[in-house]
Amino acid sequence: SVQVVGDNLVKSEAPDAETKMDQGYCLSRHNNGMAQSPINILTFDADKYKSRNIPIRFNTKIVAVENLGHTIQVDFAGGSECDADGRSYTSKQFHFHTPSEHMIDGMTFPLEMHIVNVLMDSNNKEKPSYLVVAILFKMGKENKLLSEFLGHVPKEESEKDSLPSGTANINDLSPRVLNGTVGNSFYSYDGSLTTAPFTERVHWVILKQIVEASPDQIIAIGKMEGNNARHIQDIYGRKVATARIE
Repeated sequence: SVQVVGDNLVKSEAPDAETKMDQGYCLSRHNNGMAQSPINILTFDADKYKSRNIPIRFNTKIVAVENLGHTIQVDFAGGSECDADGRSYTSKQFHFHTPSEHMIDGMTFPLEMHIVNVLMDSNNKEKPSYLVVAILFKMGKENKLLSEFLGHVPKEESEKDSLPSGTANINDLSPRVLNGTVGNSFYSYDGSLTTAPFTERVHWVILKQIVEASPDQIIAIGKMEGNNARHIQDIYGRKVATARIE
């Protein structure tokens, strides 16, 4: 992320915004880049570009939840990993956007979750590459994963609360969503982080399955973080592919 000092942007190392001033929707619509995120995914176009099946598997442990003011962030323990398409990533954290940042055929969802992973063998450590897995939520039944940590979110901004071992598990998000479940399908494209500095070294995976969370859960997250969704960006000829998890 960056800090705003006068008219200058000062880079930091975190892969997401740290303050409300750094939220994408508060900044300019475009960042002079041609591969910015989020985008509106047109399903009839995406289905034209089918990629091969890709294995995605997580080996993570949740250890803390943070109230960053602009978002709720849940942290993975050191050594947490994600393997995707033969590449190994360090799984850092997941956080939320209310409403969703990505659209599907022009439709916005009330909540979007981003699982942020950093490529382990990035040649330039100062400019790492990312895999971000996005999950879209609709209102429905109470979500088990959200219920495991929402009660632990600190009331005060910039505070962190450790979670006892086993309190929350990424696999409780929804049955058959993650970890190589055969038949799960997703959209994929190359884009950027949706918060400053809007780094254009992100491979996005947006799961087609829409996950349920209760109205109370979604409203609670929205009250804590507000509207932190960046505006839709131009696609500039990029292709969105569809694939299935092996």
